[in-house]
Amino acid sequence: MVKIGIITGSTRDSRVNLQVAEWVKSIADRRTDVEFELVDIKDYNLPKFNEPIPAIMSQDYQAPEARVWSEKISELDGFVFVTPEYNKSITSGLKDAIDYLYIEWNNKAAGIVSYGSTLGVSAANNLRLILTVPKVATVGTHPALSLFTDFEEMRTFNPAPFHEETVQTMLNEVVAWSTALKTIRE
Repeated sequence: MVKIGIITGSTRDSRVNLQVAEWVKSIADRRTDVEFELVDIKDYNLPKFNEPIPAIMSQDYQAPEARVWSEKISELDGFVFVTPEYNKSITSGLKDAIDYLYIEWNNKAAGIVSYGSTLGVSAANNLRLILTVPKVATVGTHPALSLFTDFEEMRTFNPAPFHEETVQTMLNEVVAWSTALKTIRE
């Protein structure tokens, strides 16, 4: 059985990101063929990425928080990133969380759920590009949510019902790819 982490993409106190991640997990938890876990990057309290040597060259992390983060990502077979769009990209907190690691991400699959005033499409595209470096394969199906129609007053998440089918399709792809990629890591 594969284990998929649903990773939050924001650490802001005023974020709605956790609401979206919990919704994705509620849909994912209906499955019995895979284990899903909500992984809130805020819980890891990672400092701004400022390591002396890039993660691609060393796993000797200076920040003790990065060691705990490394252990968590290492135990996962795939991911669903839930990302807001800030200034046409992902948040600095998510970018730092990705940059702290390298090997831990290798040869795993990911889906992306995005949201924003323009559905978070630019953030999702940026995240796809970022994930190519640590060798994360991203699936094609992409649930994209609008701050104007899927949130009440941009604060309370209330998704349109049709999004659930897209999330299920994305999860099917993430599980299939994660299962396949697990064979090359063993």
